[in-house]
Amino acid sequence: MTARVLVADDQSVVREGLVLLLGLLPGIEVVGSAGDGEAALRLVAAERPDVVLMDLRMPRMDGVEATRRIRAEFPDTQVVVLTTYADDESVFAALRAGARGFLTKSADADEIARAVEAVMNGDAQLDPGVQRRLISTVTALQVPPDASAPAAPGRSAPPEPPDAGSRPSPSGEPSSPAAARTAGGRGAAPAGLTPRELEVLRLIARGLSNAEIAAALYVSEATVKTHINNLFAKTGLRDRAQAVAYAYRNGLADPS
Repeated sequence: MTARVLVADDQSVVREGLVLLLGLLPGIEVVGSAGDGEAALRLVAAERPDVVLMDLRMPRMDGVEATRRIRAEFPDTQVVVLTTYADDESVFAALRAGARGFLTKSADADEIARAVEAVMNGDAQLDPGVQRRLISTVTALQVPPDASAPAAPGRSAPPEPPDAGSRPSPSGEPSSPAAARTAGGRGAAPAGLTPRELEVLRLIARGLSNAEIAAALYVSEATVKTHINNLFAKTGLRDRAQAVAYAYRNGLADPS
């Protein structure tokens, strides 16, 4: 299946270079290019591309607002951010706006092609550095408050957190990584996930692609996709970024 791609970047040299590069990649057809967010929105309305490669810092309408408008008005069009800026503010603003991919302009042709294919298949594709920061942020949000801090006046102190090795999951079973590995033999896993689905979830949380997961588990990519679709359906997750957050929030990520 050919992916119809639109390029949005305010720097003409970068924009023209991307158009030329994408035109050389198999399975990709460039249907237009835009120099700002407003032009990108107009072209999406006219061409209905499958994917927009979106810069963030553009005149008239920036990439975040353009992404938000595109995802609201043309939900069949996916957005992959391709930008020089990978600070936390830019990353989270783009993801909140609905971008399904986030790459820096140091990405090579193969990385861009993989990102286009991933979002076409309903997955997310994040630059490894971006994914590490996302994981760090999610993990930091799970740090419990200092148990030694006095309770606020008029309020009772919060209960002691459970031991890390026996943190209860929504199903009532321990959800530490070690417990998750054996959940299948002792009761229902979180969200009813099977041991193999838990294994796939841990590998997603480590940042592995479908091909890398398939190699690690000695199964086909089609089998990996089936496991991912099943675990997404059971947990209500939409993409890999949410899966990473879910794994760390529930203590299911491999500590290594």
